Amino acid sequence: MNFLALLLLALAMSTDAFAVAVCRGVSFQSTPFIGALKVGILFGIVEAITPLLGWLIGMLTLQYIERWDHWVVFAVMLFLGVSMIYNSFKEEDEDFSEKEIASSKKSFLILIFTAISTSLDAFAVGISLALASVNIYIAASMIGLATCVMVTIGLLLGKKIGCFIGKQAEILGGLVLIAIGVITLYQHLSN
Repeated sequence: MNFLALLLLALAMSTDAFAVAVCRGVSFQSTPFIGALKVGILFGIVEAITPLLGWLIGMLTLQYIERWDHWVVFAVMLFLGVSMIYNSFKEEDEDFSEKEIASSKKSFLILIFTAISTSLDAFAVGISLALASVNIYIAASMIGLATCVMVTIGLLLGKKIGCFIGKQAEILGGLVLIAIGVITLYQHLSN
């Protein structure tokens, strides 16, 4: 996977966290930059760790599925892409009021839970990256950095751009994942 493909993958992986951040940013009166950056860093760290864990699982199973690994990569990317597109049309069922967020302990737990839930797709991508022989440290760093930046921007601009833009970004991210899966399958089948 070349640098451009990794960059697109990193951006695609960050779109669900971006959509959540934008929708949360809409509900806040104001978001200070430092606060948004702290949340962005938290999401970025979680989003960088999960593909590493997935990669480890992928490396442990690689010997068993090596003959059809390109089909696994394609299936995982297709599933995640379709799932992201589907989720972009669903209404947010997590409605956290500002009172809930005001409690710092509860707020931190909510942030951790949200960061983990938006990074589960990165775990599956980590498995695929092991099968695609990608440098996981570069990929995980790019995914974490992209998520940090996108969440920070999403929180800061939430009031200005609204949930609609966040959902559109999630659709685009899903399409990018599907394209990466198709390209990976094509490259393996054409060799």
